[in-house]
Amino acid sequence: MASTPPLESSDPITAALQRAHQASLELELLKGSERHLGIEAIATALEANISVILEANTKDLEASREMAVPKLILDWLKLTPERLQKTVRLLRQLPKLPDPLQRVKNATYQISGYQTYSQRMPLGVICLIHEALPELGAIAAGLCLKTANSLVIRGCGDASHTNHLIAEIMQTALADQGLPAGCLESLSSEEGCTVQQLVAQDRYLNLIIPYGRPNMIQQVVQHATTPVLRTTVGNCYLYLAPSGDLELASWVIQDSHNYEPDAVNAIEKVLVCPEQKTSHLISLFKSLQEQDFELRGDASLVEEFPEHLAPIGTEEEWQQAYLEKIVAFKRVPDLAAAITEINCNSGGHADCIVTESYHESRQFSMGLDSALIYINASPCFSRHPLGSDSVFLGVSNQKGNRRGLIGLESFTTIKQVVQGDSTL
Repeated sequence: MASTPPLESSDPITAALQRAHQASLELELLKGSERHLGIEAIATALEANISVILEANTKDLEASREMAVPKLILDWLKLTPERLQKTVRLLRQLPKLPDPLQRVKNATYQISGYQTYSQRMPLGVICLIHEALPELGAIAAGLCLKTANSLVIRGCGDASHTNHLIAEIMQTALADQGLPAGCLESLSSEEGCTVQQLVAQDRYLNLIIPYGRPNMIQQVVQHATTPVLRTTVGNCYLYLAPSGDLELASWVIQDSHNYEPDAVNAIEKVLVCPEQKTSHLISLFKSLQEQDFELRGDASLVEEFPEHLAPIGTEEEWQQAYLEKIVAFKRVPDLAAAITEINCNSGGHADCIVTESYHESRQFSMGLDSALIYINASPCFSRHPLGSDSVFLGVSNQKGNRRGLIGLESFTTIKQVVQGDSTL
C-alpha cells in the first residue's frame, strides 16, 4: 500500500519542495519513454513561444540597464532566437541518448555465493540556483527528466520576467503530458525565497547546483546544508612550453573564449618560460590584440614588453576570473613551476599545455590537479559539443565522483544490489 503524502505546508516555499519531493518518487516509477515525452513537450513549447520569451527578456534587459547591472550579466541575460533554438536542439538530443538508469555494472566488491552489482538511480530533488542565463533552467529540466529527478529552479532577480515565463511554459507542457505535478518547481526572490533559506532545506533537496559568478557560488556553499555541486567559469591557465607552437597557442586562447554566452573554459592566464624567443612572444601578443584582447603581465614581462602588456592590478588576480577578453601573462622558470602555479591559482576545472614533447605532456597531466586537462587542444566549452551526442550543464572543479563535465551521470548516484539464488 502506498504511503500517504504529507499534508502540504502553508509556507509556499516548503510546499513547493514537498511537491518536488513527492514528484521525484513518482518520476522514478515512470518509463524512460514517458519521461522523454516530457522533454519533447518542453522543447516544442519553448520553440512555439520564442517571440513571447524574447519580449519578456527585453523587459528584464531594460530594467537591468536602468539598475546599472554589469555588462557580463547583461550578456548572460540577453537571449536571442539563436540561443533559444540551440536550447531546443539540445533538449531534443536528450531522448536519443541511452537511459543512464538502465546502466548496470559489476560492483567493486563481490560476496562469495552471491551476485553483486551496481545500478544507477536518480538523486531525487535537484535545485538549480542560477545567475542570469535564463535558458539554463530548461537545460537542467531536460537533464532532470532524463534521469527521473525533480527540479527546483531559483533564478536571480535580473531575469525575473524571463525566468517566470520559461518556467510557466515548461510546467504547462509537462502537465499536458500527465507528468507528476511538482516535477518542476520555480521559486524567486519576489516570493520571499532567499538563497540562504532555500539551500538549508536538506529535508527535501538532494543536490544543489549553483551557477554564476564566484561570490554567488560561495554564498551557496557557505549556507548549504545539502550537498553542493560547485560550477566554475573562467580563470583557466595555459602553459606554453619551449617546444610549443605559437600559432597553436594563439588559436587555443582565442577559441577558448568563443562559446556564448558563458565562456566556461576561457583561458585567462598564460605561463611562459624564459626560453621563449622575444620575437615569438611579440607575435603572440599581436595576434591576440588584433582580436581585441586586453593583455596584462607580471612585472618582468611588462618591463620587457611595455607596448603590449599592462601591469596586473594585484597578485590576487592570478586566482580570479576576469570573465572578459583579458589574458594575463606570467614568466615561470620551468614546467614544474608552471604546474605548481596552476595548482595554486587556476579555477581547477580546465587547464592546458601547448608542447611538442610527450614527456612534458605526461608530466603536466600527471602533476596537475585540474578536472580537465587539454594537451595541444582547445578547452572551449559547449553544452552540446560538435560531433558528440553528449549534453552538459557546466563544469565542476570540486573533487569527487561528479567532478569535471556536468552531464547525465552527475544527476545520478549508485545503489549496490546483492542477489542470492534462494538457497540456504
